[in-house]
Amino acid sequence: MQIRQIVPGFAVAPQIEPEDMADLAAMGFRTIINNRPDSEVDPYFAHEAMAAAAAAAGLAYHRLPYSPRHMTPELVEGFSAALGAAEAPVLAYCRSGTRSSFLWAMAEAPRRPLAEIIALGAAAGYDLSDLSDELRERGAR
Repeated sequence: MQIRQIVPGFAVAPQIEPEDMADLAAMGFRTIINNRPDSEVDPYFAHEAMAAAAAAAGLAYHRLPYSPRHMTPELVEGFSAALGAAEAPVLAYCRSGTRSSFLWAMAEAPRRPLAEIIALGAAAGYDLSDLSDELRERGAR
């Protein structure tokens, strides 16, 4: 697993495996957010398999599929709500972690300065600068 912490209590990762859930729980994670659409994965990684593995490991699990280039206001609001209700630490994952980092950035825009969001993403290995206009629209300054 390639876990990249963005801020204390929140990290992203590329695709994880069902067997990783027990390890994630042992590492202290309490909530998993799956941002990967089932259309991108084989049944081994499908939502139902991941949800069952998370439950078996005692982890809360949310599914918010994010197709490339299809970030919607509803998806951002759903991600924000999931983060707000989640027991931390939280791990969000997708194919590479990029879409999960984008959703985190959009959720944080009302609370953090634009430069801080971009710097935190960069420190974790994600370029969030292409989201600058959208982040400003959500309140980042």
